[in-house]
Amino acid sequence: MANRVLFLCTGNYYRSRFAEILFNALARQSAIDWLADSCGLAIELVPPDGGALSPFARQGLTERGIALDEPPRRPRALREEDLTRAHRVIALNRVEHHPYLKKQFPAWAERVEYWHVGDLDYAPAEQALAEIERHVRAFIGQLRATR
Repeated sequence: MANRVLFLCTGNYYRSRFAEILFNALARQSAIDWLADSCGLAIELVPPDGGALSPFARQGLTERGIALDEPPRRPRALREEDLTRAHRVIALNRVEHHPYLKKQFPAWAERVEYWHVGDLDYAPAEQALAEIERHVRAFIGQLRATR
Protein backbone atom coordinates (compact mmCIF):
# COMPACT_ATOMS: atom_id res chain seq x y z
CA MET A 1 0.00 0.00 0.00
CA ALA A 2 1.47 3.31 -1.08
CA ASN A 3 2.03 6.22 1.24
CA ARG A 4 -0.24 9.16 0.44
CA VAL A 5 0.35 12.87 0.09
CA LEU A 6 -2.64 15.17 -0.10
CA PHE A 7 -2.34 18.56 -1.80
CA LEU A 8 -4.84 21.26 -0.85
CA CYS A 9 -5.82 24.54 -2.43
CA THR A 10 -8.92 26.65 -2.63
CA GLY A 11 -10.73 25.25 -5.66
CA ASN A 12 -8.90 21.99 -6.44
CA TYR A 13 -8.79 23.30 -9.97
CA TYR A 14 -5.33 24.77 -10.55
CA ARG A 15 -2.45 24.54 -8.06
CA SER A 16 -3.34 21.41 -6.09
CA ARG A 17 -4.33 19.51 -9.23
CA PHE A 18 -1.07 20.48 -10.94
CA ALA A 19 0.87 19.34 -7.84
CA GLU A 20 -1.05 16.05 -7.65
CA ILE A 21 -0.62 15.09 -11.30
CA LEU A 22 3.02 16.23 -11.43
CA PHE A 23 3.85 14.38 -8.21
CA ASN A 24 2.29 11.14 -9.44
CA ALA A 25 4.17 11.31 -12.75
CA LEU A 26 7.51 12.03 -11.06
CA ALA A 27 6.91 9.44 -8.32
CA ARG A 28 6.38 6.76 -10.99
CA GLN A 29 9.60 7.81 -12.72
CA SER A 30 11.46 7.73 -9.39
CA ALA A 31 9.94 4.38 -8.38
CA ILE A 32 8.90 5.61 -4.94
CA ASP A 33 5.91 4.08 -3.17
CA TRP A 34 3.89 7.29 -2.80
CA LEU A 35 0.66 8.43 -4.38
CA ALA A 36 -0.76 11.96 -4.46
CA ASP A 37 -4.34 13.13 -4.28
CA SER A 38 -5.77 16.63 -4.03
CA CYS A 39 -8.84 18.41 -2.70
CA GLY A 40 -10.21 21.91 -2.40
CA LEU A 41 -11.24 23.96 0.60
CA ALA A 42 -13.81 26.10 -1.24
CA ILE A 43 -14.66 24.43 -4.54
CA GLU A 44 -17.81 26.51 -4.78
CA LEU A 45 -15.53 29.37 -5.87
CA VAL A 46 -14.60 27.55 -9.09
CA PRO A 47 -16.65 28.97 -11.97
CA PRO A 48 -19.27 26.37 -12.98
CA ASP A 49 -18.34 26.79 -16.64
CA GLY A 50 -14.60 26.55 -15.95
CA GLY A 51 -14.33 22.87 -16.76
CA ALA A 52 -12.72 20.18 -14.65
CA LEU A 53 -9.15 21.46 -14.73
CA SER A 54 -7.61 24.90 -15.06
CA PRO A 55 -6.26 25.60 -18.55
CA PHE A 56 -3.07 26.83 -16.83
CA ALA A 57 -2.60 23.50 -15.07
CA ARG A 58 -3.37 21.61 -18.27
CA GLN A 59 -0.89 23.68 -20.27
CA GLY A 60 1.80 23.40 -17.59
CA LEU A 61 1.49 19.62 -17.51
CA THR A 62 1.47 19.35 -21.29
CA GLU A 63 4.59 21.50 -21.52
CA ARG A 64 6.27 19.07 -19.10
CA GLY A 65 5.25 16.05 -21.19
CA ILE A 66 2.79 14.73 -18.62
CA ALA A 67 -0.28 13.00 -20.00
CA LEU A 68 -3.67 13.65 -18.44
CA ASP A 69 -6.50 11.26 -17.80
CA GLU A 70 -9.33 12.30 -20.10
CA PRO A 71 -11.66 13.58 -19.08
CA PRO A 72 -10.04 14.86 -15.89
CA ARG A 73 -12.11 14.52 -12.75
CA ARG A 74 -14.05 17.48 -11.37
CA PRO A 75 -12.73 19.43 -8.37
CA ARG A 76 -13.37 17.60 -5.11
CA ALA A 77 -14.10 19.11 -1.70
CA LEU A 78 -11.91 18.15 1.25
CA ARG A 79 -13.37 15.66 3.75
CA GLU A 80 -12.06 14.53 7.11
CA GLU A 81 -11.28 11.07 5.76
CA ASP A 82 -9.02 12.60 3.10
CA LEU A 83 -6.94 14.13 5.89
CA THR A 84 -6.80 10.99 8.03
CA ARG A 85 -5.82 8.79 5.07
CA ALA A 86 -2.85 10.96 4.10
CA HIS A 87 0.66 10.51 5.46
CA ARG A 88 1.49 14.12 4.53
CA VAL A 89 -0.88 17.02 3.89
CA ILE A 90 0.42 20.06 2.00
CA ALA A 91 -1.59 23.22 1.42
CA LEU A 92 -0.29 25.41 -1.39
CA ASN A 93 -0.49 28.74 0.47
CA ARG A 94 -0.61 29.35 4.23
CA VAL A 95 -2.11 32.85 4.10
CA GLU A 96 -4.90 31.67 1.83
CA HIS A 97 -5.59 28.18 3.16
CA HIS A 98 -4.94 28.29 6.90
CA PRO A 99 -8.19 30.26 7.59
CA TYR A 100 -10.24 27.68 5.68
CA LEU A 101 -8.62 24.82 7.57
CA LYS A 102 -9.02 26.58 10.91
CA LYS A 103 -12.74 27.03 10.24
CA GLN A 104 -13.54 23.67 8.60
CA PHE A 105 -10.99 21.30 10.18
CA PRO A 106 -9.55 23.12 13.23
CA ALA A 107 -7.69 20.06 14.55
CA TRP A 108 -5.74 19.96 11.28
CA ALA A 109 -4.89 23.63 10.73
CA GLU A 110 -1.51 23.38 12.49
CA ARG A 111 -0.73 19.83 11.33
CA VAL A 112 -0.68 20.73 7.65
CA GLU A 113 2.54 21.67 5.89
CA TYR A 114 2.23 24.94 4.00
CA TRP A 115 4.02 26.00 0.86
CA HIS A 116 3.89 29.61 -0.30
CA VAL A 117 2.61 29.53 -3.88
CA GLY A 118 0.32 32.39 -4.80
CA ASP A 119 -2.83 32.10 -6.87
CA LEU A 120 -3.21 33.91 -10.19
CA ASP A 121 -3.96 37.21 -8.49
CA TYR A 122 -0.48 37.11 -6.90
CA ALA A 123 1.71 35.22 -9.35
CA PRO A 124 1.58 34.52 -13.07
CA ALA A 125 0.87 30.88 -13.88
CA GLU A 126 4.37 30.22 -15.24
CA GLN A 127 5.91 31.41 -11.97
CA ALA A 128 3.47 29.57 -9.71
CA LEU A 129 3.75 26.30 -11.62
CA ALA A 130 7.55 26.51 -11.65
CA GLU A 131 7.47 27.05 -7.87
CA ILE A 132 5.17 24.05 -7.37
CA GLU A 133 7.44 21.94 -9.56
CA ARG A 134 10.48 23.00 -7.51
CA HIS A 135 8.70 22.01 -4.27
CA VAL A 136 7.45 18.71 -5.68
CA ARG A 137 10.89 17.74 -7.00
CA ALA A 138 12.50 18.63 -3.65
CA PHE A 139 9.86 16.60 -1.79
CA ILE A 140 10.43 13.58 -4.03
CA GLY A 141 14.17 13.98 -3.52
CA GLN A 142 13.61 13.83 0.25
CA LEU A 143 11.45 10.73 -0.11
CA ARG A 144 14.05 9.00 -2.28
CA ALA A 145 16.79 9.80 0.24
CA THR A 146 14.84 8.23 3.12
CA ARG A 147 13.90 4.93 1.53
